[in-house]
Amino acid sequence: MLENIKGVIFDLDGSLADSMWVWSAVDDEYIKRYKLQMPEDFYEAIEGKSFTETAQYFLDMFPQLDMTLEELKQEWVMMAEEKYRLEVPLKEGVREFLRDMKEQRIPVGIATSNHRSLAEELLEANHIREYIDVIWTSCDVKAGKPAPDVYLRAAESLGISPESCLVFEDVPMGILAGKNAGMKVCAVEDGFSRHQEARKKELADYYIRNYNDIKNKTYEVL
Repeated sequence: MLENIKGVIFDLDGSLADSMWVWSAVDDEYIKRYKLQMPEDFYEAIEGKSFTETAQYFLDMFPQLDMTLEELKQEWVMMAEEKYRLEVPLKEGVREFLRDMKEQRIPVGIATSNHRSLAEELLEANHIREYIDVIWTSCDVKAGKPAPDVYLRAAESLGISPESCLVFEDVPMGILAGKNAGMKVCAVEDGFSRHQEARKKELADYYIRNYNDIKNKTYEVL
């Protein structure tokens, strides 16, 4: 999997950390707080969107939310930050994998749809900030996933060509973003996207249940 790879880029939620549950909890709380009626395709509609794009989706879908885009985003951050600081664990084996990348002098980046402050909170809380060379969010670029923008920005800042980068992603729109950037993509198993496993395997180059699969060479080549 790592042959000819000169840079590694992680999606954050569901890929580096077991954190997708946070947003289900925040969504449930937010829906109750403002008595919203969510459409059936809600999660499909927001998959891959940047934090800003998702907030704009809410404002467009629910005009009764009498607030600005920045106010909505800040409310979400406040609702999620304690969970990211205290309750979100890393994916199994990822800490050891990051150490291996450091030893092999392979630079590592983050390319996330999440808010930058929450990404920083999670990395600091889990004591892995030292292993991450760059962090980019989809709000830093023109379009969220499946557009390749955030992955291309991360690769550029690492000084690595896209074809020499390996991406770790947990959902189809994220996998597509990595592939659209011309990168190799490893799909990561996650409970939140288990129902999408077949589609993930269709799109990705590799599949892992956890990061120990890489060291043990038990990953799937697709």
